[in-house]
Amino acid sequence: MRIIILVISVLFFQAISADAVILPMRERAQVIDEIIDERIETVLPGLMERTGIDMWIIISREYNEDPVLKTFLPSTWQTARRRTILLIYNPGSGKPLETLAVARYGVGKTFIKAWDKELHGDQWKRLAELIEERNPNKIGINYSDTFALADGITHTEHDLFLESLNPAHRDKVISAEKLAVGWLETRSKTEMIIYQQICRIAHEILAAGLTDEVIQPGISTTNDVAWWYRDRIRELKLTAWFHPSVSIQREASPALDAKSSILARHDDNIIMPGDLLHVDFGITYLRLNTDTQQHAYVLKTGENKIPDDLKIAMQNGNRLQDILTGEIAVGRTGNEVLASALGKAKNEGITPSIYTHPIGYHGHGAGSTIGMWDQQGGVPGGGDYPIYPNTAYSIELYAETNVPSWGKPVRIKLEEDAMFDGNSVYYIDGRQKEIFLIPRQAPQQ
Repeated sequence: MRIIILVISVLFFQAISADAVILPMRERAQVIDEIIDERIETVLPGLMERTGIDMWIIISREYNEDPVLKTFLPSTWQTARRRTILLIYNPGSGKPLETLAVARYGVGKTFIKAWDKELHGDQWKRLAELIEERNPNKIGINYSDTFALADGITHTEHDLFLESLNPAHRDKVISAEKLAVGWLETRSKTEMIIYQQICRIAHEILAAGLTDEVIQPGISTTNDVAWWYRDRIRELKLTAWFHPSVSIQREASPALDAKSSILARHDDNIIMPGDLLHVDFGITYLRLNTDTQQHAYVLKTGENKIPDDLKIAMQNGNRLQDILTGEIAVGRTGNEVLASALGKAKNEGITPSIYTHPIGYHGHGAGSTIGMWDQQGGVPGGGDYPIYPNTAYSIELYAETNVPSWGKPVRIKLEEDAMFDGNSVYYIDGRQKEIFLIPRQAPQQ
């Protein structure tokens, strides 16, 4: 755990820039591998007990990987090798999980090679033998109508797997949907700590792009800034899991409905004084993702602060965040949280839209979906899934507020990553409460 301790030490004892805090690739690999081992030891047993699945079989072929299998691969594996089969067995009685690789190679240090082609013969036959020896009660494989991330087994692999089993074991095969989703959404203790650092890096990059070092009003365009983010991410040896967007609301432009606003987010517009900018941005680091939306206001000549009614609009956005996070509780479904939060916001005179999603190994992660921008009445399937502890969410929403100085409504579209520890929601690295100003204001002389 040496590298993990190093990362935690950096997080808590140094106030440093994004350049200094990002680990070189070799040390990242050590962190990733240690976290996989930690998760298998501390997270997975409880999930298998919770879902009643005592054997989990994950099957993939090279370049067509199950999304779940990829989260078990060691840092030096970019893909599966040939056909990779992972067998995870919970013997019960508090005994440690048995983790086997029914494959040509062992998978990291944890999944021990359990098939030798020259010794055992056919790979499927060997898998069937291992299952027979353990005689599990329920065998989970990854198929799901609801969650794409839990639907990783292909039609071919599914059929070949079932054909390899004797009828008695074939009847034990069930969907591992809840186990797969639980594995993807639940964060370990170390992940909950290092996520703060990852979100801080993202916040620093986002804020750096909303300055007069990047934006020259009257010349710079929204796409100039979006591509600046892409270049900056690469300079820091990070990746983006989606292309950033930079969009504008301005007094002189007609108000757009939600759908038109989304379609226009990658339009290329010259940034002008008086514009309210919106950035949607996310990075991937140490296999975890961020997703952030924040705002900046471009000062007009003679202005030294944001107009008061835009400030009120921002306050309404923060209030909607508070209403939503106050509704999140263990066992509630995303649809229940959505309906309650929307009702409370409307009672306070806020015009809301909530479209919050899990985040972690994937930007739009598996877990409880709390609305979509075009499904404010609830999301069948994903919205019916309950909320569990130690899960992370992108608190994504907008509050629409009438701005008298503009003569029309303005949407404050916010997104901040947050952790739910089972008791309360906290923002992993804080949230935006004041709209950035461009240019930043110099101290008064």
